[in-house]
Amino acid sequence: MGNAVADAMALITRGTDEVLLADELEKKLSRGKPLTIKAGFDPTAPDLHLGHTVLLNKLKIFQDLGHQVIFLIGDFTGMIGDPTGKNVTRKPLSEADVLENAQTYREQVFKILDPKKTQVRFNSEWMNNLGAAGMIKLASRQTVARMLERDDFKKRYQGGQPIAIHEFIYPLVQGWDSVALKADVELGGTDQRFNLLMGRELQKEEGQEPQTVITVPLLEGLDGVQKMSKSLGNYVGITDAPNDMFGKIMSVSDELMWRYFELLSFRSDAEIDALRSFIAEGGNPRDVKVALAKELIARFHDEAAAESAEQDFIQRFQKNAIPDDMPEVTLSVSNEQLGIASVLKEAGLVQSTSEAMRMVKQSAVKVDGERIDDTKFQCALGTAVYQVGKRKFARITLTD
Repeated sequence: MGNAVADAMALITRGTDEVLLADELEKKLSRGKPLTIKAGFDPTAPDLHLGHTVLLNKLKIFQDLGHQVIFLIGDFTGMIGDPTGKNVTRKPLSEADVLENAQTYREQVFKILDPKKTQVRFNSEWMNNLGAAGMIKLASRQTVARMLERDDFKKRYQGGQPIAIHEFIYPLVQGWDSVALKADVELGGTDQRFNLLMGRELQKEEGQEPQTVITVPLLEGLDGVQKMSKSLGNYVGITDAPNDMFGKIMSVSDELMWRYFELLSFRSDAEIDALRSFIAEGGNPRDVKVALAKELIARFHDEAAAESAEQDFIQRFQKNAIPDDMPEVTLSVSNEQLGIASVLKEAGLVQSTSEAMRMVKQSAVKVDGERIDDTKFQCALGTAVYQVGKRKFARITLTD
């Protein structure tokens, strides 16, 4: 594998879950010809959030490497209703809803992708022409047993929950999209694995070279637990106002911050390693989070908006009645002593760990201005301002 192909593979595979099959992709890249890269989006919601951009970022990488990117809007499949990850039949969208949401998608994706290098296609282009007979012929390509191999279908079947016949059609239509577009590579979330592999199968049957399948992780939302979702309220929308975006990103945990760097940042691995070293040497994770927030705001707004959002955050942080003069406390702790209750007690901000727990549950504890609601919160090594209630403050430095 030549250096150029190796470098391309390193960029493409960073932050991915699976590449099926990696050796096939290397061969395709080594030919030196532009590949057709496909990713499909059903216009089920009017706005994109950072979770969607994990896939868009990967498309941009292919685009920057000189390949042809197709942003496929599933206006036809959107009216079927994608059952992926659902434990119930999803209600299909009306044609009006699909078209309205599709237009919004087209406006938003170009905050990341180069419009001059992006083909925007709609799968109704070929699916509307397939007709009833063609759809029945397509349905004959797979068996019910094969469809029930899909995890969400299997769980619903075993749980006695209904599966509508049209839901079996969805993976076939997505696979047929790859045939229609002669896709060399298709990208999707880990929950799309079955559908993506269906494209390979149908392409083989049609005598095409099967597409390489690349799956990317589902980005956790601000809660760090469930995947980012507008319906769960744990999302950062790419059209959010800069100040709102900044505040949301600053609220993520220090651990989740690195996950966001891996999946959302365009910084090199070397730059991210340098940021990790900064924290390991005693730097404040808040400073690194600021860098992440500014990078993302600059991408979806501009540099000036990122600078303004940072200044707004600093001003609001300073207006929270945080005194300039406060006790300075240095604690040498072990991993077992990094719990928020233990730190507050040892620093003298509370009388007991039980009082600390109670204050956390009452949302009366902040670390560097960020409210702590988890009694199991683990404090980071380094220096931060800890606040209990409205008047108790301490600048605490934790060392191992």
